Amino acid sequence: MTAVRREATPEPAGHERAEPAEIRVGHRRFAGFRTRVLEAGPRPAGRKGKRRRSVAEPPAPRLVLLHGYCDSADTWRAVLADRPAAGRPAVAVDLPGFGEADALRPGPILPQLDAFTSAVLNEQAAVGGGGGRTTVVLAGNSLGGTLGLRAAQNHRLPLAGVASIAAPGLVDSWLVRAVAKYPLPLRLYSALPVPVPGFLVRAVAQQVVPKLLYADPAAAREEEVRRFTELFPDYRATTTRLEQARQLVGELAEAYRLDRISTPLLVVACGKDKLVSPDSGRRLHALVPHSRLLVRADWGHCPQLDDPTAIAELLGFFAADAHRRRHRAGRAPGAREVAS
Repeated sequence: MTAVRREATPEPAGHERAEPAEIRVGHRRFAGFRTRVLEAGPRPAGRKGKRRRSVAEPPAPRLVLLHGYCDSADTWRAVLADRPAAGRPAVAVDLPGFGEADALRPGPILPQLDAFTSAVLNEQAAVGGGGGRTTVVLAGNSLGGTLGLRAAQNHRLPLAGVASIAAPGLVDSWLVRAVAKYPLPLRLYSALPVPVPGFLVRAVAQQVVPKLLYADPAAAREEEVRRFTELFPDYRATTTRLEQARQLVGELAEAYRLDRISTPLLVVACGKDKLVSPDSGRRLHALVPHSRLLVRADWGHCPQLDDPTAIAELLGFFAADAHRRRHRAGRAPGAREVAS
């Protein structure tokens, strides 16, 4: 749930800019939404700078990373920086409505995000070269975890596995109740005749964000907190986000058809998560019998911020395992395993 500060002059579509830690930044269009793409690892064979590989060498599995509500692809930067040394390709994208992506359109939100996610997955599956399809694994945090589960319900998508981290809406929580009921403080805020100054909104956010997103608020990095607070530059932006959150909470009530999931699923629950109870992960694991469950007592709502190296290793192992399963036995679900 961190946001990104927009650059003064966005790069033209299709342009890539080299950055430290082997993270390449570009802009592409998916399902009609122009967005920013952060990419690490070997360059895809179908683009500039491609490297040749033998016909016998299978393409490496590609990892797609989706962020949460009021977040951006920047939340995955440290994870991306961990991956290139091992030669594992990965991309993180700004979801529509966040970061540098185009705004969401009027109407239901989740169907728009589903179409966007599907377009990203299909593109990543096609970039392996050689006329074949590349193994694609999706990992999502919070709202991104919800989109991963919804993608796993669609058997037409080229998915070899999904890692869902702290996906909301599976058990009751104070956050869902608060947003859905639109409590008195939020109603008063929206009804104020004089807008609250932007500096005051940001000052409050600077105090609240570390407590909500991190396992240890004292470990919150200033630049990450700043990116989030800059998502709320003024009164109008804040009220818009509140209304959008209410709409999303309403859509979460009908978001899941978990009996349709047959792809390998890794469920990650975080013991110090202040937004989504770890019971949500346990329930998801119980409802998808072939899933694997990892409960980490020391992680908060955004473990990619708490412990990016561990998350990079976890997702790397999961992607490699999904890749082996895909080549060995197609899409058959794996055996039930519980990790702790």
